[in-house]
Amino acid sequence: MADGRELDILVIGGGVVGTGSALDAATRGLTTGLLEARDFASGTSSRSSKLIHGGLRYLEMLDFRLVHEALQERGLLLQRLAPHLVKPVPFLYPLQHRWWERFYAGSGVALYDAMALSSGLGAGLPIHKHLTRRGAMRLVPSLRKSALVGALQYYDAQVDDARHTMELARTAASYGAHVANRVKVTGFLRQGERVTGVQAKDLESGREFEVRAKQVVNATGVWTDDTQAMVGERGQYHVRASKGIHLVVPKDRIQSSTGMILRTEKSVLFIIPWGRHWLIGTTDTDWNLDKAHPAATSKDIEYLLDHVNAVLTTPLTREDVEGVYAGLRPLLAGESESTSKLSREHVVAHAAPGLVVVAGGKYTTYRVMAKDAIDAAANALDGRVPKSVTKNTPLVGADGYHAMWNQRHLIAQRSGLHVARIEHLLNRYGALIDEVLALVEKDPSLGEQLPGTQDYLKAEIVYGATNEGARHLDDVLARRTRISIEAWDRGVEAADAAARLMAPILGWDEETVDREVSFYQQRVQSERDSQDQPDDESADKVRLGAPDIVSPA
Repeated sequence: MADGRELDILVIGGGVVGTGSALDAATRGLTTGLLEARDFASGTSSRSSKLIHGGLRYLEMLDFRLVHEALQERGLLLQRLAPHLVKPVPFLYPLQHRWWERFYAGSGVALYDAMALSSGLGAGLPIHKHLTRRGAMRLVPSLRKSALVGALQYYDAQVDDARHTMELARTAASYGAHVANRVKVTGFLRQGERVTGVQAKDLESGREFEVRAKQVVNATGVWTDDTQAMVGERGQYHVRASKGIHLVVPKDRIQSSTGMILRTEKSVLFIIPWGRHWLIGTTDTDWNLDKAHPAATSKDIEYLLDHVNAVLTTPLTREDVEGVYAGLRPLLAGESESTSKLSREHVVAHAAPGLVVVAGGKYTTYRVMAKDAIDAAANALDGRVPKSVTKNTPLVGADGYHAMWNQRHLIAQRSGLHVARIEHLLNRYGALIDEVLALVEKDPSLGEQLPGTQDYLKAEIVYGATNEGARHLDDVLARRTRISIEAWDRGVEAADAAARLMAPILGWDEETVDREVSFYQQRVQSERDSQDQPDDESADKVRLGAPDIVSPA
């Protein structure tokens, strides 16, 4: 990208919308670049509720278009684009009022299913069921009898958001996009009013350079206003950050064979199955502090525990919480002061000649946002640009996944790994499992469990550094795997072993290994300490006590 040749499209931001935009542009035959200041999905796109859903509560707001669009995208991801990463997940909705609530909520869920089926992409999920109280408690023995009079069960889907975003970047690269993480945009190039590219700095080497492009796409999420300020154009809308936190608790703390969705006074609360764990979230509060490291407070954690404990026979305590993560939603600011009422719609605009901005939206509709952004950029390019084809472009690992899933017992026999390990790998890498298993074949020790973890092999750490663009220990423990939120110690025990596996690949000496481990330990400790603070300001101050391994100064 630094060789002076002009790209057709340069995308700023390596979250789900940015990587999706790069894939959309590359698959239209446009020369494409993508720059991310930290790591792929290191912001909002690794800290979501990890749901791919139509947004059942938006039906209540009568936002039928948004729900229909999201349900279409859910079906595409489940059936065509990423079946190895996106999986069905059942949810139980407890009813607390007789007659009217069953009719009201049941009508909403029936409409939800009907909209999914009408899209032609809803056949992969079972339709909803009405349950008696006894039937619901058979599914969720941990529910208090007094918490419900009956229930509904319906299906949505979930995804490992960080892996999905990284695979979007890999897929874009496989179609010729130039993709770079740890490269920060420091300014914009201009000819008169027209944006003609960016000034950038490689944060690994300190090298500064320019990247020229016919059209630049700003897909920086909650950083949209900051990026726009560099070019002196904020546009006609404002992106506001809303903080949402999630708790991770062990599976055995809640006896249930289904996820749950509960009403709160502000919104809804999800209890989501996540392997050996449950994810519980989320909060919805305004955030005006550091965007890179939003911090969960003691008050946030107690809020979630209080609400989930209202329906459980055995209450959860702080000691049951093995992981906590906080993320920021990029909401389009309206006139309401309540973040839960701000728009989840997205907007695309030509903020200046040569500069397209895409903002707002929700994770599920990233592909539509990316398509709209590249449509806007393509309209300003000379010549006829083909239409988007991402509706029919599977991510790397998707093609052949179903066949390999059917062969998982044979793969286990050939590899010498337990079939449960093979299933775990297939649901993370899809058909690319062969590349991971090739590492084990070459070095059988890589087929061993990574110390300090239950679910991850040493080979996955190596593969993260060789094939998935991981540059630092945090990249691997927090995003290529989810050890940082799934392990009781947040990955501290695994840190040294993981760093030593990465060292020969990335050319680290002993001092660098120690530095990587130390930075990771500091990050974990600062997060733990921030979660004991009573308010956002004090939590933010404590969290920022740990420096970034690469400081985008």
